[in-house]
Amino acid sequence: MKNIKLLLSAASILLASCGVSNKTTDDSKTAADSTTVATKENLSNEKVLIAKMEIPSTTEATAPVTLKFTVYNHSDSTLSFCKWHTPFERLMSKYLDVVDETGKEADYKGPMAKRIMPPPADSYIQVKPGDSISVSTNLNDAYAIQKPGKYSAKYNSSEISGLSVKDSVSFTRLR
Repeated sequence: MKNIKLLLSAASILLASCGVSNKTTDDSKTAADSTTVATKENLSNEKVLIAKMEIPSTTEATAPVTLKFTVYNHSDSTLSFCKWHTPFERLMSKYLDVVDETGKEADYKGPMAKRIMPPPADSYIQVKPGDSISVSTNLNDAYAIQKPGKYSAKYNSSEISGLSVKDSVSFTRLR
């Protein structure tokens, strides 16, 4: 009889502690959910760097396809972005999706760097309030776009660089 009482006592303590543990987990989950919501609310108010791309509407078959990439800081404080996967570093990755008018992707012929995370401090570029910085690059250096036709280029690395790039650019490659 003593063994049964001891066993029941131990079982009730075990079950009670499991209940507390589950409640703590539920509370933690709720706290995490509210943190996520708060983060999403902060993102809508967060200051971000906006990048725009410009490209000539037509290019000759043998001419460079020059992309101008400009980063704007419309905020009242200095902001920074990671230059990885942008034209601000030498060609090291496929940061654009270049497709022809049929939707076929142009072959990427540039290097693909492997990175160690997090990026070191020298991988960031600061942009002062109200300022902008620009760089130009030749898409022929990284993409096989020699065939005549209409092409579009869309930036695909916002999550890495931290830049917001909404629009794509289009150009026609002449014969």
